[in-house]
Amino acid sequence: MSPSVKHAPWCHARHGVTIEPVTTLAQRKRQLVSTELTEAALQLLALRGFDAVTVDEIATTAGVSKRTFFRYFASKEDVVVQFLTGMGADMRAGLAARPAEERPSEALLHTVSVPLTACGDHADRALPVVRLILRTPALLARFLEHQARWREELTEELAARLGRDPGTDLYPRLAAGTALAAFDAVLHRWSEGQGAEDPGALIGEAFAVLAPALDATTAGRRSDEPTAG
Repeated sequence: MSPSVKHAPWCHARHGVTIEPVTTLAQRKRQLVSTELTEAALQLLALRGFDAVTVDEIATTAGVSKRTFFRYFASKEDVVVQFLTGMGADMRAGLAARPAEERPSEALLHTVSVPLTACGDHADRALPVVRLILRTPALLARFLEHQARWREELTEELAARLGRDPGTDLYPRLAAGTALAAFDAVLHRWSEGQGAEDPGALIGEAFAVLAPALDATTAGRRSDEPTAG
């Protein structure tokens, strides 16, 4: 299993490399190599296409050996998969950090808009990678797998915020799925253009349509309240 990758500084909620506490020179070096490999791989793959780039070329661009590459990643695909894993972790952490009294539509909008805004802020680097993922069948399949996982994680987080049972209450799953459907629609819209549109603004437009339904539902009965008879 490859180690946790320190993400490239775009399309992630923290607008920078994800830094974990390090105490030794060896740990700092490993973190640096991981970051450089991720950056080199994503940019090469986006520039030339997934099938055209070899592991040797990625390693050479990052200034490491092929053997070193395989210490961090199992394959080229694994680079992108780890990148998507980081994006999902950022989303769940973002939702968990929202104020408890915030309306669901506001919390979910923030959850999915921060990575989109980060992509827009670094469009020259992020847009080719988004296109790579959406236009490469193998990577798109993995992206959809991750979206399914993100939906489960956001469902659990939203249910906890609202005091609902995701096993018996449809709302948390529907709301999480709706937010991610908007996220996916914006990524496709943005990737089909030339980066002229602002993905952060696009997700805001989407939620202007979705918010009334998302918030009206939460005004109904809680999952643990009896149905009036």
